[in-house]
Amino acid sequence: MTAKKKILSQYKPEQIPDADGMSVGIVVSEWNSEITFSMRDAAVETLTKHGMKKDDIIIRHVPGSFELTSGAQMMANYECGLDAIICIGCVIRGETSHFDYICMGVTNGLTKVSIKYEIPVIFGVLTTENMEQALERAGGKHGNKGVEAAITAIKMIELKKSFSFLPY
Repeated sequence: MTAKKKILSQYKPEQIPDADGMSVGIVVSEWNSEITFSMRDAAVETLTKHGMKKDDIIIRHVPGSFELTSGAQMMANYECGLDAIICIGCVIRGETSHFDYICMGVTNGLTKVSIKYEIPVIFGVLTTENMEQALERAGGKHGNKGVEAAITAIKMIELKKSFSFLPY
């Protein structure tokens, strides 16, 4: 059985919680900025489309995808009251094992930040074989990963809020 390919950033807007009153930090890698800035812009557009105020979105840039972990940790430490942090990056495979080390480091690092700070840290990092695949996922035929990251942030914030009503 083959998996049916679809545009992953397509969703049903009526199924997304209202983001009014939510706050999100976005950490964006400057490396491969043609890709990452497109994803950043799509994330902001999606968050505001679902009710988040632009003043409740804080954007910070880091040099590369490896620095997303440090940026997310700084954001969790110094930007009080954030409900989630979206990390946006793009790592394109080259001729060396550098790709594998960067991808593993970022994946593990962002998971640790999320657990340490008990805040959703959204993995909006493309890990592609080539620039063409990255472009296809940053507004091309496969949609925009920035949209997916924003929707994931809203849903995870809503999930976290649902636990605050449980009796202790």
